Amino acid sequence: MSPLEALAGDSDSAASEPIITITPEAIENLVEMRDDEVDGDQLGLRLAIASDPGEDFRYDLSFEEFLKAAFTDEVRTHEGMKVIIPGDDVELLTGATLDYTSTQGLVIRNPNKPAAANVEGLINDDALSAEVETLVASDVNPALAAHGGFVTYVGHDGEGTAYMTMGGGCHGCSMSKMTMLDGVQTMLSDAIDGIEKVKDLTDHTTGENPFYS
Repeated sequence: MSPLEALAGDSDSAASEPIITITPEAIENLVEMRDDEVDGDQLGLRLAIASDPGEDFRYDLSFEEFLKAAFTDEVRTHEGMKVIIPGDDVELLTGATLDYTSTQGLVIRNPNKPAAANVEGLINDDALSAEVETLVASDVNPALAAHGGFVTYVGHDGEGTAYMTMGGGCHGCSMSKMTMLDGVQTMLSDAIDGIEKVKDLTDHTTGENPFYS
């Protein structure tokens, strides 16, 4: 199948299950913006993840000619609006919702967690890592969910230190360091032999939704 055929409105790709949900309010806003562009009928919305692994999600939304989308892109049609998603971002955007409100503008609600950061020298594929990831999923993140936050395990150094990033409400929060050291570290060191302390790799200067309480 040629790229042009793959992007046709009645193609298998366009007719398949959507990757994201777009609310009627968002569609209306997007169509208005698209139609204000030159040759708007040839434009689709490109939705891509702009953040790096281990960081809270940031997104890049722009209009581009959908017939020039890369072969690896996934294109879906939502009420006449073409939506282009880079192939590498499909998994992390599946199940997300693009909405529009008069107070916030376009908003993306994403149930997925960012991919873990890849830090050279850390171990993340051994039995100890499996123990840490299990505890993070079963105990640590449910506890942090009350603050709208979560941690993502990155790896350990083989000398007793586990490395994490923090996202959601914990990202950028003035209390996040204390939460990490007093909460996450205690839970991991008490439950898992081989983990004595936790270090936070998050760049909290980029947090946009801190939780203060």
